[in-house]
Amino acid sequence: MLKKFKVSLVALSVVVSTPAFAEFPKEYPADYQKTVDAAKKEGKVVVYSTTDTKAAGPLIQGFEATYPGVKVEYNDMNSTELYNRYISEQAAGGTSGDVVWSSSMDTALKLATDYAEEYASPEQSQLPKWAVWKEKAYGTTYEPVVFIYNKRLIPAADVPDSHAALAKLIASQTDKFKRKVTTYDIEKSGLGFMLSVQDFKADPEYFKRLADIAKGGLTVQSSTGTMMERVSSGENLIGFNILGSYAEARAKTDPTLGISYPKDYTLVLSRVSFITKDTTNGNAAKLWLDYVLSEKGQSILANQADIPSIRNDIEGKNDIEGLTKILGNALKPIPVDESLLEYLQQKKRLDYIKQWREAAAK
Repeated sequence: MLKKFKVSLVALSVVVSTPAFAEFPKEYPADYQKTVDAAKKEGKVVVYSTTDTKAAGPLIQGFEATYPGVKVEYNDMNSTELYNRYISEQAAGGTSGDVVWSSSMDTALKLATDYAEEYASPEQSQLPKWAVWKEKAYGTTYEPVVFIYNKRLIPAADVPDSHAALAKLIASQTDKFKRKVTTYDIEKSGLGFMLSVQDFKADPEYFKRLADIAKGGLTVQSSTGTMMERVSSGENLIGFNILGSYAEARAKTDPTLGISYPKDYTLVLSRVSFITKDTTNGNAAKLWLDYVLSEKGQSILANQADIPSIRNDIEGKNDIEGLTKILGNALKPIPVDESLLEYLQQKKRLDYIKQWREAAAK
């Protein structure tokens, strides 16, 4: 009898110690608990993302700990695969991602124009105005785009600190850099295409510089990981238009990988996220989006995943304020707005790719 009584006390203590309400920020609407309760009934949120599962791992763990009973079904794809899969599923009327989270800002916004649920996140007041589009699509990160190089094989004095310096270095040493320069394949990578277009918009001399960079021949890839691996091994010497978040994370354990932030202008990418309208797990999707944008979620991204925060109130230097102190006016955030869609028009896209090929085929 005594043993049974002890067990009952233990069971009771577990019940009492379990919070009756989720630990969302106190600034959230008074009825937010209803969203939490509905999300728990749904039981999961399906995320389609270009963010590596390894990088997103701490965020997923934090979310599931904050909202026990809501599991994250995380699907990691490259940007082109995500776009094509999502479009196909929507056309077929089947199940798809509850949330899209993509580094290919232009294709993500294109999807959002057709499929996003309007949702006023309680976190949006903490975001820059350029990061919110019609309360449908949200920029979630603040990631400078960088050059990478092999520290063993590129002398410190030769490391380029601007796009002009990169072009001059390669054009002046074409034998050394023959087939040794890497960047995105803009036809296979939605992210690569988008970054190239943003370079073109930022730099009137872009195609001339691209031609100089390509004088030794370019090696194009569809993923950041492949480019970093090739530069680290020495198979390539320099890479450009690389996501600084991934490069900084790798450089912590790879002493061969060097990073240069261009001083003429540094594009800043923000991974775009939206909730699918009329989706099965709409309440869980709201919890996920709000968590990603929250101080807690952004702190995990900045300090555990090495992905810079789009907020200003995160501890450490890996947020807008911290990066601005380091890079100042060189930072050029890419806004989440209709300007991203301009080069997705078929003729304009094909003409741009043709021009890029002509400049890069040196």
